[in-house]
Amino acid sequence: MMRSVAAILSFPACRRVLIAVVTTLALAGCSLLPEEKDMTSGWSAGRLYSEAKDAQSDGNWDNASKLLEKLESRYPYGRYAQQAQLELGYVYWKAGEAGSALAACDRFIKLHPNHPAVDYVYYLKGLINFNEDLGLTAYVSTQDPTERDPKAARESFDAFKELVTRYPNSKYTPDAVKRMNYLVNALASLEIHVARYYYKRGAYIAALNRAQFAIKTYPQAPTIEEAMYIVVQSYDQLGMKDLRDDAARVLKTNYPESRYFSEGLGGKRAWWQLW
Repeated sequence: MMRSVAAILSFPACRRVLIAVVTTLALAGCSLLPEEKDMTSGWSAGRLYSEAKDAQSDGNWDNASKLLEKLESRYPYGRYAQQAQLELGYVYWKAGEAGSALAACDRFIKLHPNHPAVDYVYYLKGLINFNEDLGLTAYVSTQDPTERDPKAARESFDAFKELVTRYPNSKYTPDAVKRMNYLVNALASLEIHVARYYYKRGAYIAALNRAQFAIKTYPQAPTIEEAMYIVVQSYDQLGMKDLRDDAARVLKTNYPESRYFSEGLGGKRAWWQLW
């Protein structure tokens, strides 16, 4: 008899049936377990928002974001939902979720382009990208600046520029302008560092291209003096004497007392070395 049962179970179809029965029983057993109760069930929009604000005050950003998400999903219309959408970007950012924060900002701008606080959202968007990649701590780190991706810096600049252009009288505009100036100088310095990096390794065409790009893109940045000198030296190394002389005249006209003619590239500390 036992041999007959074993023989029956040896068939693939019978095995599949047996596995299906066992799986069904297991799932049924799981369904009998008590479900975790949502403590916020039945809360009004006002209470959800109030609890979310308390969580923010306590620095409990994860809980605050969950409460605001529930508020928006349960009460998608009205002032509380709109306020939740406005605050989610900041809450996500404080929770360390920069990607979600930026997505929340973009979503709010798309849904409420004429909202009285949309200038704040543009500012927040610029601030998130600014701190994501171009905070002071990042730029004095030991990471080689040639390895840094300036994408966040450019996106930060674009957000601040949008704010300054659309809302010149916004209370956030003065700080945005200061950050834009910093970003321009930092991006220009990054380009010059890369140009210097290429030049010292004998990649003169690459150095020339990066220096010229910096001059055209960031003409008012303090590092443009060095960019012009790299152009002069790169043309010299490439044997392009006429272009070298023209570049040298431009450098002397704009910076008649330039110390690069006496010190060269090695006579100046790298731009990221603050002390």
